[in-house]
Amino acid sequence: MAAYFVTSTGTDIGKTFVSAGLIRYLRGSGQPIDALKPVVSGYDSSVVETSDPAVLLGALGKPVSADEIERIAPWRFRAPLAPDLAAAREGRSIDFDRLIGFSRAAIGASTGILFIEGVGGIMVPLDAKRTVLDWMAALNIPLLLVVGGYLGAISHTLTALDVLAQRKLKIAAIVVSESERNTVELDDTVASIARFSDGVEVIGLPRLPGGLNQHPAFAKIAALL
Repeated sequence: MAAYFVTSTGTDIGKTFVSAGLIRYLRGSGQPIDALKPVVSGYDSSVVETSDPAVLLGALGKPVSADEIERIAPWRFRAPLAPDLAAAREGRSIDFDRLIGFSRAAIGASTGILFIEGVGGIMVPLDAKRTVLDWMAALNIPLLLVVGGYLGAISHTLTALDVLAQRKLKIAAIVVSESERNTVELDDTVASIARFSDGVEVIGLPRLPGGLNQHPAFAKIAALL
């Protein structure tokens, strides 16, 4: 059994994109795998098929049903805002202790590889006092850090690495997910981040249409798990 927390430098960077492709690759190699997306903002139940939980379920080969959505994503909020703000819009809040308990229970019950995908970036607030960073620190499992390939991504990544180092969190790999807009040469971004990654493998993942689970980058990531 192994569990990994998939986090990022910000929102819409590519956490679900990377997680889903990696899940498909690992399933193709016959490994037991599961994934959770416990907290979701911007969740519209009228178009659930395009939601992040639905993308993960599709990669897992599971039905996009109400029960499965509830199983992997129990904290769902409609507003596309930070989770604490999105929850407040609905008169709700995220019980941090329950979130940690839910995550730990899933880790304990897993019989293969488990991905726990975060929400937004590493410092996104979950409640009045705690952030995604506190969630990751409480679980203390290796991280997959997904970063972008846009102008400014290198600075954002190095800032994230400094914060994670201060909390003594282990990073299994850094994945540079090529951005869809305002892109910088992917190889240049990978090389620049690698100079400051303190030995952590940095892997570039281009945005190629279709068949992404077959891209060699996923084999490289899987070899580090």
